[in-house]
Amino acid sequence: MAARSADGDGSLRPFRWPRRPGGAALLRAVLVAVLLGLAVIVLDAGRPAPTTSHGLTATVPHGQDTGRSAPANRDRAADGDAPAALPLPSGFVGVPVRLAEPAALAVLRPGARVDLLVLPAGRNAGETVLVAADALVLDVVGGHALDGSSALYLAVRPDQAQRSVGQPEGSRFSVVIRG
Repeated sequence: MAARSADGDGSLRPFRWPRRPGGAALLRAVLVAVLLGLAVIVLDAGRPAPTTSHGLTATVPHGQDTGRSAPANRDRAADGDAPAALPLPSGFVGVPVRLAEPAALAVLRPGARVDLLVLPAGRNAGETVLVAADALVLDVVGGHALDGSSALYLAVRPDQAQRSVGQPEGSRFSVVIRG
């Protein structure tokens, strides 16, 4: 039996595996994998926390101590003298709030006291409702972020937390800073 062609079609010679990639091709493959992994890490770190339709995330149920303080401010690496987040006081629940005017976050620090106001969806601008009086600021996350990932973490009483979380979709929150 003769071979049909010079490349071995129809012959009884063993199959030849393709060559392994050389040094340059292997280096390129490793660099692509590293860069893709780095891109995933960077994109995941920049993603805001999941929110409900009106900008709030979850609250800590009354009476449960998680043993953790509020989330740390991601901007503190650039802001070396920013105060650390405060722990949740006993008898209070934590409520994250996205403000209608995030520029207010630039002047807030953990330990400050604020009044939380809401403009429920469908109301006129002058009809704000006081949701929580004298709320303690636990943390300010992303105070200088322009991508909407900024949030204010407040310690409020459970009834105040229910009022804030129960606002209709499209409600806008704001704060009045107490002296």
